[in-house]
Amino acid sequence: MNKTTHWWWIRHAPVDSGGIIYGDNDVDCDCSDPRLFRQVAERLPRDAVWVTSHLRRTRQTAEAFASHAGLELAEPHVDPRLAEQGFGDWQGLTHDQLRQRDEFDWHRFWITPARTRPPGGESFADLMERVRYAMNDLLQEHAGKDIICVAHGGTIRAALGVALGLEPERALRFAVDNCSLTRMDHFSDTAEPPHDISAEDSWRVSLVNFPPQS
Repeated sequence: MNKTTHWWWIRHAPVDSGGIIYGDNDVDCDCSDPRLFRQVAERLPRDAVWVTSHLRRTRQTAEAFASHAGLELAEPHVDPRLAEQGFGDWQGLTHDQLRQRDEFDWHRFWITPARTRPPGGESFADLMERVRYAMNDLLQEHAGKDIICVAHGGTIRAALGVALGLEPERALRFAVDNCSLTRMDHFSDTAEPPHDISAEDSWRVSLVNFPPQS
C-alpha cells in the first residue's frame, strides 16, 4: 500500500539581530507584519502535525501562522534536532568583530562552509546529520500524514539535502527566506515507514522558498 507523507517546512519570522551572529541562540522574532503570514497560511493543511524546534522563535511563528490560517494550534511536537546550526564561540559577534578576532578560521569557513566547524559549534554537515535523524523519527511516528515543520533556514536547507541526497556543499545553495514555504513529499510502497531515510527513498520536492508575500 502506497503511503505518502507530506512535509511543509516554514522558516521562522524575521529576527532583529542587530547584525550579530545568533545561530542557535534563543532569540525572539518579529511577527507583527500580517503580510508575512497570509499567503503561505492559505496553503497550509487543516489536519496536520505541527513540529517546531525548541527555540521560541519557531513557536512564535507557528502561532502566527495558525492564527492567520484560522487554525487552532495544538501543542506542537518540539524537536531540538531541528534547531539552527550552532556557531559556538562566534555567536554574539558581528561579522567584522569575528573577522578581526579570528581571521584564519573565518577565512577557512567561507572557503569550506559546509565542513568547517566554528570553535565550540558544528558544521553544516553536522546539522544535516541531526536533521536526518529527526526526519527519520518523525516519519516513523507520522507516516502518511501532513507534517508542518516550523524551523530555521539552515534546517530547511539540510532537509532539502536529505530528501534530494545532496552533498552538504550543494544543499547550502538553496535560498530560504523568512516565513517562506518549502514542500516535499515522501513516498513509501509498504504499510510500514522505512527504518532509515536514504537517498534511495522516493521523494518529490514541489516547492522551495515560496514567498510569504507577492
